[in-house]
Amino acid sequence: MPLPAEKPAQLDSPWVAKLIKWGARAQVWAFRRTNGRIGSRWRIGAGFRKPVPTLLLDHVGRKSGRPFTTPLLYLADGERLVIVASQGGLPKNPQWYANLLAQPDVSVQLRGEGVRRVRARTAGPEERAELWPRLVDLYADFENYRSWTDREIPVVVLDPR
Repeated sequence: MPLPAEKPAQLDSPWVAKLIKWGARAQVWAFRRTNGRIGSRWRIGAGFRKPVPTLLLDHVGRKSGRPFTTPLLYLADGERLVIVASQGGLPKNPQWYANLLAQPDVSVQLRGEGVRRVRARTAGPEERAELWPRLVDLYADFENYRSWTDREIPVVVLDPR
């Protein structure tokens, strides 16, 4: 396994979070208008040579009560889906993760499918240990992100409901 890349100094800039936010909005817009023909594959970083499937996560703000949609990479694992709260190795967990902790009953959309209702839960230590290598195989940059932050990056399982 190659060594993780060095953390880019600009990663901690407030502009990075804004760029992520605006890029996500554009991806959601394209995904919804094309039923996933555009926006359902992540082709940045490690995804350039090995595109990664993307879903849309619909969740509710824990403070605002407003609906949000977040595009996320996912691993299909039988009936369940697995997502990662990496936020590119930033120091804090993403807002969507806190929203899922407050309201775990959410929905997702995958390319060419209707809406799936799921219940989110954080993988426990043993389940996380089993899933992490598969997630890194799916998208190698997850390992870089892990090395760039002091927090344990949550692995979230979306079970059908």
